[in-house]
Amino acid sequence: MPTSLLLLLCLIGHVFAIQPPDVDCVVVHLKHVHCSWNQKGTPEVNYTFSSWFHNEKVSTCATYLSENGMNTGCNQPYEETKRFLTFYTELEHGNDIFRKTHELVKKVKLYPPSNLTVKNGSDFNLWFYWNQTSFKCVESEVLYKINDRKEQRSMVGAAIQSYCINLPSSTSRYELRVRSRLEHICGQSLFWSDWSEPVVWGSNNGTATTQRLPMSVWTPVLYGVGALTLILLVIMLLHHERLRIILIPVVPKPSLISQDIEGWFPKGVKESFKANYNERACPVREYCNVSQSDSERSDSSTSSVSTDQTV
Repeated sequence: MPTSLLLLLCLIGHVFAIQPPDVDCVVVHLKHVHCSWNQKGTPEVNYTFSSWFHNEKVSTCATYLSENGMNTGCNQPYEETKRFLTFYTELEHGNDIFRKTHELVKKVKLYPPSNLTVKNGSDFNLWFYWNQTSFKCVESEVLYKINDRKEQRSMVGAAIQSYCINLPSSTSRYELRVRSRLEHICGQSLFWSDWSEPVVWGSNNGTATTQRLPMSVWTPVLYGVGALTLILLVIMLLHHERLRIILIPVVPKPSLISQDIEGWFPKGVKESFKANYNERACPVREYCNVSQSDSERSDSSTSSVSTDQTV
C-alpha cells in the first residue's frame, strides 16, 4: 500500500511539474534583441533571464517586460552583424534552468515606415514617399486602393523609398500603406514590419486640394508657353513665305494667247515681236536649166543687139 501511494504521488508530480517556458527572440530594427516567454500564457513564477552571443560573456537582462507582476520578456542590447552569430538564452528559477539556442539571422523585424507623404509631380504622376532607417538592404511592399476597389500589392526594390501611380484621376480617391523588411542580400527576414499609417489623396479627401496646388500653378504657365510657341511659329512661317515670294517670283502658267507671252518681256523686247511691213521687196525668180546651144544663141543675140545700139 505505501509503495502504491508513492508511485501515485510520483505520477501526479510529473503531471503538475512546471512546464519549461518557450523562449522566442527577435532582433527589433537592428537595435535590440527582444525575447519573450509568455507564448503559452503568463508564467506562474518570475524567471531570471540571461543571454549571450557565441564566444561572448553571459549578460543578465537589461530591461524586463512584465505582465500582471510577472516577467514575460526582456530587451537586450544589440550590435550590428551579431545576428549572424548563434544566440543563447537561459531562464532560471530556483533550481530550474532552461537553456535554448537561437539563430537570429532571419529573425529581424523593422519598425514600420514613417512620414508618408503624397505629391502630384510635375510629370503629372502621383508620387508617394516614406522614410525608413537607411538600410541598404531594405525592400518594401506597397498596399494601395483606388476608391472602393480591391486592394493591390506591389513590391519596391531595395534602397527605394517612393512609389508612383501613373496619371491619376482627379475624381478618384487613392489610399496607400507600406511595410518593409530586410532583403535576401543581407539575409532576408522572415518578418515584415507592421503596416504604416495610410496616406490618402483624392477628391474626397480634405488634403487633396493642397496636394493639387502645384498642378494649378503650372497649368497656366504651360498654356502660356504653348500659346507663345504657336505665335512664334506663325510669325516664322509668314516671314519665310514673304522671302520666298521676293526671291523666287511666281512664274505664270503658259497659255496660247500671245499677249500673255509678251507680258513676260520688257517693252523693248516686246516691240520686236510686232510685224514690220515696210521692208524692201526681195525679187524671186524661178530657176530652170538652160542648154549650152540656147546659151550660145542667147549670147549672140545679145551681142548683135548691143552692136545695133552702138551704130
